[in-house]
Amino acid sequence: MLAIYLKEVKSYFYSPIAYVMIGLFIVLTSIFFVPNLTYRSGDFNGNLSSMSYILIFLVPILTMRIIAEDRKNGTDVLLITSPVKLTNIVLGKYFAAFTVFMVIVVISLIYPVVLIAFGGQFTAKLVGGYLGYILLGGAFISVGVFASSITENQIIAAIVSFVGLLIMWIADGIAGLIGGLTAKVLGWFSLLSRYEDFSNGILGIGPIIYYLSFISLFLFITAMMIEKRRWSQG
Repeated sequence: MLAIYLKEVKSYFYSPIAYVMIGLFIVLTSIFFVPNLTYRSGDFNGNLSSMSYILIFLVPILTMRIIAEDRKNGTDVLLITSPVKLTNIVLGKYFAAFTVFMVIVVISLIYPVVLIAFGGQFTAKLVGGYLGYILLGGAFISVGVFASSITENQIIAAIVSFVGLLIMWIADGIAGLIGGLTAKVLGWFSLLSRYEDFSNGILGIGPIIYYLSFISLFLFITAMMIEKRRWSQG
């Protein structure tokens, strides 16, 4: 897993992908940050909520090549026919993408630091907001990794990931319109309702377990997709 993780991290930073992602994130976050400077507001939790929308667009780009590229180049055969455990393959690739995401999160800490000059503080609410943001990003990445495992076309992987994340993001609204058993199923996949607890400074064990379970589920499904190809190729 470590070898796969290091290989994928290097591939991100040896190509323009990571730098474009980081640069785009900084530009968009800075736009959301302008009102804080204009109105001298020290509250950054609202910015985190706005930044979560950015992830719907950035994560598909971040994860679209993580497995699809191996399938396109034929190098996935070496992986799926090797004695390496499938869980190690999936986890190595997942944590590589998550590492790039965490670099973005660390860079974003400069904004709360700047807000200290305007009366902002590192409160429990801000810590909760960041914890929720990290868990939300981790959940998004697990969906992106799964989307990348079902096709060799990176563009298709990005589109599938984006559509999936968008549906999960608006699942609450859809559930309210549909009702019944379908609404309960959509409610389980709703990422927004759990994130709002963190955004409001509510640190409950339930949402944390939910996000970790969500991530584990999609990584497990991804491993099963690779396992299916392993058996089909003998």
